[in-house]
Amino acid sequence: MDGEPRIQFPCDDYPIKVIATSSDTLVSTVIDIVRAHDGGFEAATIEERKSREGNYTSVRLSIRATGEPQLKALHADLMAHPLIKMVL
Repeated sequence: MDGEPRIQFPCDDYPIKVIATSSDTLVSTVIDIVRAHDGGFEAATIEERKSREGNYTSVRLSIRATGEPQLKALHADLMAHPLIKMVL
């Protein structure tokens, strides 16, 4: 099992969850960042859920993952945005 990739690339339905401070522009911001890394990203895959108090929002989506460099760059760009607190 050592040395084997945990994910088989390309992966057409790679799940990502973004947790961020709630904002009217959050979803469009996430879409813009994700599309920079996956030009074929379909915004229809997005599920948005607000926290009980409404202060935070989780955004779930799926992308076509092509490899670890893409995933690392996407993670870095998402985390660089001031609204975004966590990317899973």
